[in-house]
Amino acid sequence: MTSSIPSKLAMVPFVSVDDMMRITNNIGLEKLLFELAGYIEDDFKRWEKFDKTPRVAAHSAEGVIELMPTSDGEVYGFKYVNGHPKNQQEGFQTVTAFGVLADVSNGYPVLFSEMTILTALRTAATSALVAKYLAPKHAKTMAMIGNGAQCEFQAIAFKTICGIETVKLYDTDPKATEKAVRNLADQGIKAIGCSSSQEAITGAGIITTCTADKQYATILTDNMVGSGVHINAIGGDCPGKTELHRDILLRSEIFVEYPPQTRVEGEIQQLEKDYGVTEIWQVMSGEAEGRRNENQITLFDSVGFAIEDFSALRYIHDQLERTGSHVDLDLIADPDDTRDLFGMVLRAQE
Repeated sequence: MTSSIPSKLAMVPFVSVDDMMRITNNIGLEKLLFELAGYIEDDFKRWEKFDKTPRVAAHSAEGVIELMPTSDGEVYGFKYVNGHPKNQQEGFQTVTAFGVLADVSNGYPVLFSEMTILTALRTAATSALVAKYLAPKHAKTMAMIGNGAQCEFQAIAFKTICGIETVKLYDTDPKATEKAVRNLADQGIKAIGCSSSQEAITGAGIITTCTADKQYATILTDNMVGSGVHINAIGGDCPGKTELHRDILLRSEIFVEYPPQTRVEGEIQQLEKDYGVTEIWQVMSGEAEGRRNENQITLFDSVGFAIEDFSALRYIHDQLERTGSHVDLDLIADPDDTRDLFGMVLRAQE
């Protein structure tokens, strides 16, 4: 990507919500998810090149606002994102986001993009990519507990990347499940609405938990989870928010993105600070094993990490010429004399 970044860029490409929908529909959702997963995998395989830090979070009783920065030394990226579970009841999105890429050599931004839709896309692509390494072979059925905004993206990503044929859906709000069944009706995957989480996970080789409530909760109890499954725990994460009973963690081989962040926000906040986990980049690069046998329970304790957002922004940047779906913003002051910013303002009066 860096070779295509000009050394000086006054106009900055901006990808709006409408643009992101056009890009998705132009490329095709399944193809986009597959290609995006490839970008994420490539960046995870060069994990050690990136600056890494837990996201900078401002917590409140209502939710959290976060900044997620990283850089590979040539390109810098960050995402602004919120998580406010109460928003759903008030007619707002639970999660909204935008992101920026910049050229490290001069600090100029080269992309400004919406990331509400893009976060759903990158989360789904990451989940399915990780499952490619961890899920039981020949798994064809996935349970999806929590049928909100992420649900359909997850189902289609698992269909595209992992070959899932059936998704069994459950949400405490039956209308959410009805929505998901309706949206997935023509997507080439069998969607079954269920009346309980137990019904949903029965016969499923992959279990995805995707709830948003900001509280300790037990979406899955220990006796619900049998051997040989893969758990994809992606629900909105923060300190004091969990979805799985602690005993499930103790029976599982746990894989995470970045331990310093996951130990604060993920399921493993229930465990001792030095409890052993495997970083998923190590599996992708061949430094660690993924699934070792058919009886093993694997758990991806996903909280979302800045490198995934970097990969998503990098992918979108590379689609601008392919799709033409963006506008150029006059975002950077560009005086004729770089030392005469004041003069540029004065001349604007003329």
